This record gives sequence, structure tokens and C-alpha cells, in this order.
Amino acid sequence: MVAFSAWPWGNFGNLKYLLYAPLAAQVVYSWTYEQDYSRALWCLHILIICGLKGLLHVLWSTYNSMLWVTRTLRTNPNGVDFKQIDHEWHWDNYILLQAIIASIICYMSLPLMTMNIIPLWNMKGLVALIVLHVTISEPLYYFLHRSFHTKTYLFTHFHSFHHSSPVPHPMTSGNATLMESLILCVVAGVPLIGSCLLGVGSIGLIYGYAIMFDFLRCLGHCNVEIFSHKLFETLPILRYLIYTPTYHSLHHQEMGTNFCLFMPLFDVLGNTLNSNSWGLQKKIRLSAGERKRVPEFVFLAHGVDVMSAMHAPFVFRSFASMPYTTRLFLLPMWPFTFIVMLGMWAWSKTFLFSFYTLRNKLCQTWGVPRFGFQYFLPIAKQGINNQIENAILRADKIGVKVISLAALNKNEALNGGGTLFVNKHPNLRVRVVHGNTLTAAVILNEIPKDVKEVFLTGATSKLGRAIALYLCRRGVRVLMLTLSMERFQKIQKEAPVEFQNYLVQVTKYNAAQNCKTWIVGKWLTPREQSWAPKGTHFHQFVVPPILNFRRNCTYGDLAAMRLPEDVQGLGTCEYTMDRGVVHACHAGGVVHMLEGWEHHEVGAIDVDRIDLVWDAAMRHGLRSVSSLTR
Repeated sequence: MVAFSAWPWGNFGNLKYLLYAPLAAQVVYSWTYEQDYSRALWCLHILIICGLKGLLHVLWSTYNSMLWVTRTLRTNPNGVDFKQIDHEWHWDNYILLQAIIASIICYMSLPLMTMNIIPLWNMKGLVALIVLHVTISEPLYYFLHRSFHTKTYLFTHFHSFHHSSPVPHPMTSGNATLMESLILCVVAGVPLIGSCLLGVGSIGLIYGYAIMFDFLRCLGHCNVEIFSHKLFETLPILRYLIYTPTYHSLHHQEMGTNFCLFMPLFDVLGNTLNSNSWGLQKKIRLSAGERKRVPEFVFLAHGVDVMSAMHAPFVFRSFASMPYTTRLFLLPMWPFTFIVMLGMWAWSKTFLFSFYTLRNKLCQTWGVPRFGFQYFLPIAKQGINNQIENAILRADKIGVKVISLAALNKNEALNGGGTLFVNKHPNLRVRVVHGNTLTAAVILNEIPKDVKEVFLTGATSKLGRAIALYLCRRGVRVLMLTLSMERFQKIQKEAPVEFQNYLVQVTKYNAAQNCKTWIVGKWLTPREQSWAPKGTHFHQFVVPPILNFRRNCTYGDLAAMRLPEDVQGLGTCEYTMDRGVVHACHAGGVVHMLEGWEHHEVGAIDVDRIDLVWDAAMRHGLRSVSSLTR
């Protein structure tokens, strides 16, 4: 019995999908070499149904992750974290199992299952299927499901796996042990096989029931109350005929009630109906649109490019839970995504992208519906600033404590690093933070203490200025690459007189041919990188990061920090960052919130606060993740 708690292909990884290959091969072989296409058609039907089932789960997952639509209707307000996503990674095992069982049934009964015997549609079959579902499938599932909960051995070995997901999600519906999935195959198969044996089955019935069965399973686990309470008040009988996401979420919370498959009637008959089922459902629907909890912190992000837009959790949850990399098989989706991007440019507003909690404080990421290239279009500048300003005002209105601006949202040429909004709205209660102080601190703490000389590109930028002034105070000679004598001298004069000589203006890359510590704030071509001596390490604060061109040099990642270990509900990677790692400007906003600082952090970086911000980050459990890659 214990063997049925694990999947036979559990160690195959993604190679398990090769088990579909015999079906595809049969389709190709039959159409190529056989005159009777019956075998090929049934194999094709199985493959299509499996594909539709997978697509159905992805679409439900997309809906679940569209937080700007669903956030006030969620039955469980917590987020799905990386642990749960990994736990549910092979949620589609049951689809593969159904394909194998369906193939066996088709091969055993192929002489009876020809296209002449089974028509495209038969209305009598629908009646037979409904009767078989209500009289056999529903009570059978109720009895077995209840047994899984009441018998400790069954729950421990076969059903606890399903309940190990703390937050219901469409993928949770298919995440079960082999034993549970076999039972579901029987429960779902009885109406289909029965109607066919009665001679009233049809192709449409097979497709419709197979898809609707999974549709309703996803609905129950979607964690979003989609039904209006008025529907059940107008037609009370529906309370016995169809369950709701709230209804099934109560089963996952309390586990001693609401065992039905889809029809609460059987919980009523079995006296296992949770008394809060319909009251809670009405409460959630009545509060739709109301903000249930105000975030303490908001990170205002933006898109990078069209391909990385498909890294969003409302596109593919599994991809979003991993650091972004270009996946070539997604290229066919590029045109559609590009059209969506144009639509967002024309009509979309800032939206809720993701969230997590840290020490009982709600932290959200809002997305400005703009992509990287748009920030460099003169015609888009005003529109982008309007989006950022509206987001800040909205955050201020609802009571957000800190809002941190990501990457290009704080571009100096765009809004002066956030000063535009603070000066325009002097009475803001929300604190606007660019997070660059912590970004500078992360870069500076990556540099070994014994370094005596560095080469700095992007030297007169906001970050470049702060890094140069900090290092010169440490007695480090800084070769500042800039063609502007005026900007260099302005920065040099900010340094204490006794350290001004440590700042040196250079105008060409060959000036650093003997310097092994490069701090890169401006994109470097392979030719420019070639001036660095062997063994050079490239620290970076340039977006996008430079190419790892030199094999005899090392490259640092963008400044980033790992969130404290007690973060909860985090299930999305921030662009190319590892799990649990965020850009330093994001972390800077988190520190600002945790410290309860009352000042804005906009405009030029206060060099005197770099160490203070770094110490605060360390005190709150954030850690630098400076990793070297060859």
C-alpha cells in the first residue's frame, strides 16, 4: 500500500513527458502506414484532452495570480511561497496517469470504440452521465474522501500530501499521491465508461466531462470567491448542487468538514457541512472591492523587456519562481506579448504585482505598466512620471508607510531621483525612497578592505558620486572616468580637503590597464573590457549587467540583498535574482520601513548615511549576496 504514495516516474523529472511519446508515435504511424485511423484518432483525442487539461490549470493559475482583480476576493489572504510551489511542481502527474489509463482502455476496447459507434454528440448520453455522476461518482468520492480523513493511516500515507499546501491554488487540485489520483480516475471514469457501455456515449461528452471535471476541481481550489452570494439567495437549491471556493477552502482549513466532490448535498446527508460555509462566502463577496489590509511598504517596479514580461506569476507561476532566463520556446508568444505591452501603454494603470509579509508587515510590489525602452523615449517621459506620481499619491491616500522606486522609476533625467514628487507634494505622509544608499553600501562592502585603487565608470552619476566620495575617505585612489571636468571638480570639492587628491579624473579606459578593481556604472563593450588586466573583478551598478566577456576576469552581480529568513508568502523571483533575493533599492525601502525612518530618501545620496543604512540592514537580518561568476 505504501508504494501507492509515490509516483513510478517520481525521479524522472521533466523526462516524464516522454511517456506521452508512444501516443504521438502511434498517431504518426497510423496516419502514415495504416488505412484504419481509429487507433490514431483515439490517441490524438487523448493527447488533445491532456493538453486542454494542462491549459485549463494554467489559465486558472493566471486568474488566481491577477492580484489587481482577485486580491479582495481571496478566501485565504496568504501568499503561495517557494516551498509550496516546489511541493506542487509536478501537479500534472495525474494528467499523465489519466493518459496512460485511457490508452489502456482504448486498446482493450478498440473494436467497440470506433468513430461509427461513438458519435460526435448524443443528448441521451448527457442525461446518463449526469445520473451516473450524481448517483455513483459523488457518493463514492464523498465516502472515500471522508475515509481518508477519519483513518489516520490513510491520511498520513496518501492524503496529507495534498493538504501540505497551506494556501489553496488551482495547481493544488491535481497535486496528490498515486493512490488519490487512481481514485479520482475511477470517480471521473465511471460516468464516461458507463455512458459508453450503455451505448449513449459521444466524443463531445468525453471532452466536455473530462474538461468540466478539472474545471470544477480548479474552481474549488482557486482561492478566489467567484460566485455572488445573491445567486444562492435567489436560488437556494444551488447550495446543495455546487460548491464554492470558500466552501472548499474551509475543508483545507479545518479538514473535518466539507468532504464533497462538487455537490454539498452529500455533506448535508453525511452531517459534515461546515456551518460557516455560506455565511463566510457572503461576507467575502460583500467585502469585494474593500481593502482588507494596507501594505506597510510598496516597491514600485516596472517591466524590463517583452520576453521578461512572461516571467510574471500571472503568466507562468513555475517560471516566475525561478530567476529569469531567456527561454527560446517562449518566442512564439512574443508577438502576443508585444501587443499586450502596447495595450498596457495605452490604457493600463499601476497594478498590484506580488506581495509577501515580513514580521507581520504587508509588503507589496506594484508594477508601472512601462518597459525599459519606453523610459528613453522623450514622448513617454511625462506619461511615466504621471504613473509614478499617481502611484505615490495612491499609496499616501491608503496609508502606506514607505514606497521605494525601482531602477528607471528614479532615473535622474526622469524625475531627479524622486525629488520631483517630493517637491511637488511637500505634505506626503508616505516616505519616498530611491534605495540607492543601500545600493552604494552593498557595492562598497563587496570591495576588499586592502584595495588601494579602483576604476569607476558612471563616475558622475548619483551612485558613482557617492561611491567615489566614500572610497576617497577610506584612502582609496579612485580613477573617475568622465569627460566633464566641471562635473568631476564639483564632486572633488565635496570631499574633505585632505582626501581630494585621491579622486583622479581619467578620460580613457587605458588609464585603468593596471587596475584590477573596476566599478561599472556604465555599459562596457567587449573592447572596453579588454583594457582590464588579467584577474580583474567587475563590480556593477549598471542595468542591464555587462556581458561576461573576459574568461580571465570575474563579474559581480547587480547589488542585491537576501531578505530575512522569516519572510512569508514570497513565491516570485525578482528578475534575475535568486529566490528570496531582491535588488538593493528594494531592500533599502524595506530597511526604511523596519527602522521607521520619517525622512524621504530622494535626490543625491547622503554619503554619511551609507554605513548607518548598512548597519541597519544587517541588524534586521538582510544579507548581501555578492557572488562571483567567471
